Amino acid sequence: MYLTPRLSFPVLVVAISGYSLPIHAQSKDALLASMQEAGASKAAIASAAPWASISPSGEAQGYLVDVTNLALKGMGAPKISAVLTTWDAMIPGLQARRFDFVPAGLLITEARCKVVAFSAPITAQQDALYVPPGNPKHLTGYTQVAQSRDIKLAVLTGSAQEAYAVKQAIQSEQLVRVPDIQAGIATVVGGRADAFAVGQFSVPNPQQKGVDLVVDQQAPVSSIAVAFRKEDVRFRDEFNKQIEAIRSDGAMKELYVGKYGFPNWDVLAKITNTNDLAPGCE
Repeated sequence: MYLTPRLSFPVLVVAISGYSLPIHAQSKDALLASMQEAGASKAAIASAAPWASISPSGEAQGYLVDVTNLALKGMGAPKISAVLTTWDAMIPGLQARRFDFVPAGLLITEARCKVVAFSAPITAQQDALYVPPGNPKHLTGYTQVAQSRDIKLAVLTGSAQEAYAVKQAIQSEQLVRVPDIQAGIATVVGGRADAFAVGQFSVPNPQQKGVDLVVDQQAPVSSIAVAFRKEDVRFRDEFNKQIEAIRSDGAMKELYVGKYGFPNWDVLAKITNTNDLAPGCE
């Protein structure tokens, strides 16, 4: 005679309903366990207000930080502990395990998708040129820069804008590579470049900083997402569930529009996964 094993009531409910336990109730994810043990989520941050920056007290702040911390809270993970990093060191540092993930400003691109696992998109923007007051060279975008070899364009080293400029046939000698956004603006204000290419929301109050904003209407819509190591895809998938939850309950919109004042929620609302921006990106 064979005995039928008896299930406890909670186990029986789970078995019947097909309910999936949250990540912290299943066999614990390695990255989550590491962050919980450390009591902090080490994240690469570059100085790029309003997206992300570090306050005078050393706290990470900005829209990307707020969204990421909401998702981490839903997973039972500690909030972000900032590691100040330059743009070109973010992915190498992630792969070298100097931090747990990168929430701070990496655009989803096909090239990056080959080496990192992106979360769902959490911003939407086009590239812009930041030019001297009055736009003396009447620049409108990358195409015009490519057609005028005497124009100098500042770009962040290792940025999507640098790669896109090269793709648009802008010559290497036309590019002035800078380590951060502040240096890009200073390069234009100081006359060492005719424009600085970066996202349209990446320089708050540009006129107060001595530059004018020109959105490149021909540039594709791009999105920032949180970057994880490929081996941490399970963590990324659970993180995406939290992103979907704060999209659905209005918390993301409240941050995007209400707190930070970005005007294009209608665009972001239509972009829900990486495939919308980089075909084949998973």
